[in-house]
Order: sequence, then C-alpha cells, then structure tokens
Amino acid sequence: VQLQASGGGLVQVGGSLRLSCAASGSSFSTYSVGWFRQGPGKEREFVGYISASGLSTSYASWVKGRFSFARDNDKRMVYLQMSSLKPEDTAVYSCAAKTWGVGIEAEEYHYWGQGTLVTVSS
Repeated sequence: VQLQASGGGLVQVGGSLRLSCAASGSSFSTYSVGWFRQGPGKEREFVGYISASGLSTSYASWVKGRFSFARDNDKRMVYLQMSSLKPEDTAVYSCAAKTWGVGIEAEEYHYWGQGTLVTVSS
C-alpha cells in the first residue's frame, strides 16, 4: 500500500485543520493506520491510530480530546481532524499503515507516506 498525507498548512492558535491520508493499492481495509509527527528539533512521536475497521482508535495522552480519526475504506482515505491547535502542534505529520493489529511504535508500521507540514502560529 502507498500512502500520501495532505492538508497541512498554516493555522492560528486555537484553529482547526483536517489532514488526509490517501492510500493506493489493494486491501486497504485490512490495514490499521497510525499518525506520527515530528516537530522542529524534536523526535518523532506517536499521535494515534485507527484500526482497519475504523471501530477502534487510540490517541497519545497529550492529544487530550483535541484530535479525532475517521476513515472511509471505500475511498481509501483516513482523516485526522485537529482542533484547538497549539504552537507545540507544529510538526510534519505522517500517516503509516500496518497489518496484524494496531500499534503505537513507529517500528511496527510497514508503510509510510510523505508527511504534511502543519504550522500553528501564535
């Protein structure tokens, strides 16, 4: 499966943004999708995941209800809705896919898309 994240941009503090992850290839509905981000000068960190069916999601503790995932397997799309954005959310956001369950570690994901930059200005 090939992935491509999009939807990043410049947003003000407190604003919202929706990122998209478009997949190509077969059997997308069998992959769980995770989101990771890497801020300037920071390590890559886990944002959350959505299971293959879309019935299960999990978020990093720092998300605190500000982000949510959705997926449309017919369209091979996963969405990351972000709200109440803070300057510390500035990062390149990447989506990744894995088979056989879900995971919070980047090393568990087999396929990665090119990230999209989100910049939150104060």
